[in-house]
This record gives sequence, structure tokens and C-alpha cells, in this order.
Amino acid sequence: MQQTTKNQHLEIPGNPSTTKTNTNKLNDRSNGVKLRVLSEEDWQFWIDNGYIVIKNAVPKEQAKKTADFLWEFEEKDPNNINTWYEAPRAEMQMKELAGTGMVECYNNQHLWNNRMTQKVYDSFVDIWGTEKLWVTIDRANLNFPIRDGYEYNAFIHWDYDPDEYPVNVQGVLALEDQTDENMGGFQCVPELYRDFHTWKLTQPKDRDKFKPDITGFNPVKVKMEAGDLLIFNSLLAHGIRLNKSNKVRIAQYISMMPAEEDNSELRDWRINSWRNRIAPEGYAFPGDPRKFEEKKYKTAQLNELGEKLLGLKNW
Repeated sequence: MQQTTKNQHLEIPGNPSTTKTNTNKLNDRSNGVKLRVLSEEDWQFWIDNGYIVIKNAVPKEQAKKTADFLWEFEEKDPNNINTWYEAPRAEMQMKELAGTGMVECYNNQHLWNNRMTQKVYDSFVDIWGTEKLWVTIDRANLNFPIRDGYEYNAFIHWDYDPDEYPVNVQGVLALEDQTDENMGGFQCVPELYRDFHTWKLTQPKDRDKFKPDITGFNPVKVKMEAGDLLIFNSLLAHGIRLNKSNKVRIAQYISMMPAEEDNSELRDWRINSWRNRIAPEGYAFPGDPRKFEEKKYKTAQLNELGEKLLGLKNW
């Protein structure tokens, strides 16, 4: 039986499988615990720029299996461009994401395999400074080259209101090489991340709190290879760039945050979403009207780490 739970993401872009705000703090290294994955150079880059790329977070063959599954799920042929372009299956409330290739799949075994990969988990342990984490139940992306009738606008945004100073991180796992700057891939504005409070003083009081005016800033186009994991601070303005190549950008969205084991309503929703392949609902999450996850695929098998990352077992 499908359960419902109130979520705080009906009018904002953030992921509904976690709460909008939390009282946790990111790792400040005060606990003296040695980093598991990040080097000291990585750590300083993370602090200065608000993002970091973890090389080879999952094996390339595992990334390829996930990419192959996404083509199957979307009923598209990677070798036949005529199958790539079609009208959207569901209306996206967040209009800026329309046409960007969001794949409304959340709980397939391939997605969970990546979430349960030890190096992925250890990377987020470094960022948060705690082992007790929950993973977001999020989707994937097949971003096709733009062509007439299937355009979209590259835009920079925040998923959470930066004025509320959200303590959160987000992540993107590359499933194919994204080393071509002309491909649709991740872009961000580290300079705005560093100078937000100064920039804010120059902006009108009625500014859009989710889409900054980046006049004078140059977005950074982040290059990644298959299996690389990008983690970024939610205070970092970011977005998908235009795909002007002849290649397809393929990625999975993965993030983790401190577990909220006392939040029984959210825990129950997460377990039900996994067990019955139920998609999150929200401003940026329209779901799959075909209900393919529910109808065609089995519940993902979890190892002990996966059970804890979901909330099925306590830490």
C-alpha cells in the first residue's frame, strides 16, 4: 500500500527524500579523525570552492552497467538518434528543467549499487564528519544534444534558499566521460560561493532567491570521467550547461546527509519508496506516468551498508 508523507519540497527544487533543513554541521575537522578518501589538497579545494571531484568513486564497468540500464528504462537506443527525442511524459513544475533529460527512476538495483559503493559512502563521511548517514533517493540524467524543437536554457540556481544558510550537500556521479566542455554537464560559480554575502549587498531586495544574477561571474565547467563523483555544497550556485556536442551526458544524482533516525514519518516514507519503487513528489520531481519501476522491476537488494543508508536499520 502506498504511503504518503508531508514534504517540504512542493514549491522548492530540493529532494523530497530528506528534510529541507537540519541542525547538523559539515565536517570542520575538529574531531581529529583522519580523512578516508579526500587528500589534504582535496580538502582545501573543497573549502575554497564549495565542490570536489572524487576520482573513480565507482568502477567504470559499474558506471557503464548503470548507463546501459538508463537507456533501457527510457526506451531509447544509444546508437539510434531517432529514439532520443520525444515529448515529455509528465509536466515539470520547475520549467527550467524541462528538456534537460531527467530520468524518473529512483530505486533500481543499479542506482542502489552505486549508493552502496564503499568509496562513495566514505567520501560523504569525510564531508560530514560522521558515519551515520542517509542517502538521498534521487534520479538520473540523460542529457541529449540540443536540436530544433528540443532546446532548453542553461541556468544557474540554488536548490535551497541561501539566505537560510542551508547545511546540506549534493552530488553527481558521472556514468560516461564528460571531458568535452560542449557536453551538457555540471557548471558552478565558486566565486559567488566565496563572495555571497558581499554580492548579496548589491542585489535588489526582491531578487529571485533561487536564481542569482551572475553578471560578471564566469561559471566553471567541471570535467569528469565515468565513475567520478562530484560533491558540492548546497550554497554553491550551479546548473546543467547546454549540450552543444554530439554526445549524451549521463549521470546519477547521489548525496548523503546525517541520518534522522528519530523522524519516523520520513523513515517510513523512505522505506516504502524503496520497497514499492515509489518516486518522490515535489516541485522538480514529476515522476514516471508509466510506473515502470513499480511494474517492471523488483525491489533492490541491499547489503548492510545499504540498509543503514536507507534507514531500514539503525546505525
